[in-house]
Amino acid sequence: MKINNQTILKSIDYNSYRATIDKLFKDGKSTGPIQSEDLLHYTELNIHRMNRVEKTVQVADALKNILSKVSSPQIWLVISEGWCGDAAQIVPVFSLIEKQFPSIQLKLLFRDENLELMDQFLTNGSRSIPKLLILDATTNELIAQWGPRPQEASQLINEMKVANNEMSAIKEKLHLWYAKNRGVAIQSELVELLENINVGSV
Repeated sequence: MKINNQTILKSIDYNSYRATIDKLFKDGKSTGPIQSEDLLHYTELNIHRMNRVEKTVQVADALKNILSKVSSPQIWLVISEGWCGDAAQIVPVFSLIEKQFPSIQLKLLFRDENLELMDQFLTNGSRSIPKLLILDATTNELIAQWGPRPQEASQLINEMKVANNEMSAIKEKLHLWYAKNRGVAIQSELVELLENINVGSV
């Protein structure tokens, strides 16, 4: 499967992604067409979360090892939104990886402006984000995909839902898990994902 080049041309880099979210928040807005006090509140929390991840997460040696074997450039195209809590914990990890590996180019698209693309990568029928699409930078061919969150985090949410926890309690525990994990689970799953493709020939 190839991603349309026009879609990639619409994407932005991480600095522009952060700047867009920050500017909208200063203007009392969140990303996306729907505006609400809740989404604005989530955006404020997420700005702090992204700042924290950028300062505290380190790229794991196992991931460094496998990415060092990538011989051809890749585009890591991420579908996201500024109000999404999972995205705030995950997208900055991708940015940290990009900074250390010139073979990787991180590009971002806002979900609600790109529903046609999003709907090709649903999770159990849901437009769950963030969604990472790893592409061959020369051909735009889809190599692999990942998201919207680490399996351990998904399991935590499912267990709390079964136990009939309130959504506010679920979100609180989820973000405590992210803070404690410091990107380890995300990177472990990326290692497994990349090991399952022939990174040396990509």
